[in-house]
Amino acid sequence: MWENFDTTKLKLFSCNSNPELAKAISDHTGIPLGRSKVVRFSDGEININIEESVRGADIYVVQSTSNPANEHIMEMLIMVDALKRASAKSINLVVPYYGYARQDRKARGRDPITAKLVANLIEKSGANRIICMELHAGQIQGFFDIPLDHLLSMPIIADYYINKGLKDVVVVSPDHGGVTRSRNLAQKLDCPIAIIDKRRPEPNVAEIMHIIGDIKGKTCILIDDIIDTAGTITLAATALKEQGARAVYAACTHPVLSGPAIKRLQESEIEELLVTDTIALPDEKKIDKIKVLSVAPLIGEAIIRIHERLSISKLFD
Repeated sequence: MWENFDTTKLKLFSCNSNPELAKAISDHTGIPLGRSKVVRFSDGEININIEESVRGADIYVVQSTSNPANEHIMEMLIMVDALKRASAKSINLVVPYYGYARQDRKARGRDPITAKLVANLIEKSGANRIICMELHAGQIQGFFDIPLDHLLSMPIIADYYINKGLKDVVVVSPDHGGVTRSRNLAQKLDCPIAIIDKRRPEPNVAEIMHIIGDIKGKTCILIDDIIDTAGTITLAATALKEQGARAVYAACTHPVLSGPAIKRLQESEIEELLVTDTIALPDEKKIDKIKVLSVAPLIGEAIIRIHERLSISKLFD
């Protein structure tokens, strides 16, 4: 569709968080990766060198703010500053995983709203637009006073399961907050949903209570936006099997997979965990149970559509 697309004044750069994804976006769009270096001085300070002219160009910078989040946020902000001072026409941030998104409100007195703070930093740095994948909370879009394009992984995940040809499927939400996400997937797969009612006594600790819906003898697909320590998802899989589920699959957009996550997944009832490449997985986390789908074609199409002033919503029809 974009064979004759003119990339003369459109440039793509990558910081250090996910260069593989940036390369895949470049391959999909035909936009060469810009030449730059992100280096550190001996005291840990970050320095960025832009090694080609960006004057008058529309720039897209790929950087997930995943672990180590603070390092990757600073890389991104310094890159924006460097591009701005080099007279780029516009600076558009592609942030497949938006770190600190789970700190989006005051749950208790004196809590920070760090997702808003990060938004303020991005705006103050001089970015003109941000493109995100599957924000943890939709209201984060309102934290920005610059345009934000919110891309969804659901069509990619749904296509995978449709082609996989699973039988007697039930989509399961691991908590009440994920019901809308589960219903969207269930609608695409033309199947019912179930909900796991759980109580979380403290952060990263989940206690399964009971299952709402018929899962006995069914193939269950647990769906979430983020899997962090994998406590919730593995406990949910155990509960489903104990209640008579035939098989349990799981899917998420952002594989944070911190702490004991890999060990828990290895030992869990989950047959396969489907994730996307919004976060780069190191080799030690690439276990046989994990299947990775790329969001590069989706992000690449979005970049070209934004540049050509075409509709983004068409990507989800």
